[in-house]
Amino acid sequence: MSAAFRKAAKTRQREHRERSQPGFRKRLGLLEKKKDYKLRANDYHKKQDFLRALRKKALEKNPDEFYYKMTRAKLQDGVHIFKDNKEEVTAEQLKLMRTQDIKYIEMKRVAEAKKIERLKSELHLLDVQGKQQNKHVFFFDTKKEVEQFDVATHLQTAPELLDRVYNRPRIETLQKERVKGVTPQTRLKRIAKERQKQYDCLTQRIEREKQLFVVAQKIQTRKDLMDKTQKVKVKKETVNSPAIYRFQTRRKR
Repeated sequence: MSAAFRKAAKTRQREHRERSQPGFRKRLGLLEKKKDYKLRANDYHKKQDFLRALRKKALEKNPDEFYYKMTRAKLQDGVHIFKDNKEEVTAEQLKLMRTQDIKYIEMKRVAEAKKIERLKSELHLLDVQGKQQNKHVFFFDTKKEVEQFDVATHLQTAPELLDRVYNRPRIETLQKERVKGVTPQTRLKRIAKERQKQYDCLTQRIEREKQLFVVAQKIQTRKDLMDKTQKVKVKKETVNSPAIYRFQTRRKR
């Protein structure tokens, strides 16, 4: 694009927004068009009217006046701070409730529950680090027995194997049988990594099954609310639980 063409385009664009001065006033530059001046003036007066209305509202405000926003806000250091309302329904729950039926939700929840049971049977609920979550309580008759108590001696195993939940042989078994093979350290790390991956998958599926159960309950609650029986809300709806209503008892005919 040539310089002359660019200059002509800029001139046309400028002429669209502005109008030229008479010859004896060229030193003052170009004049603004009337329609542009009206737009700018109207915008200025609109802002001034808005500020004037705000000042009037502040002057006429009644300090004892109540409005419902006060229940969700408090004044701290001269600044209004609004309380965060607890989210009742997540976006994913709302999408499922709007697009899917309760039978489909229940079908998916049952499928997730079956997968969870299969994973539990494969993993035997072993902890990744090999530490037992449950407590093993030993009972004794005298305080002397408690002071002399040794866990390794009582379980007849080596002290190094006490932290294990599984594969904890006794000392006599270790003395009788040979070590059939030593697992390389790299393979042990790979096995531990795979086990951790399986436990992560199990945790995700348990959370998914729980969310589907909550969605199914919320859908059923909304269906029950279509009944015209008189009811009273007992508990509000949350992300992890549906709302609870108490319906008026009716005698069945």
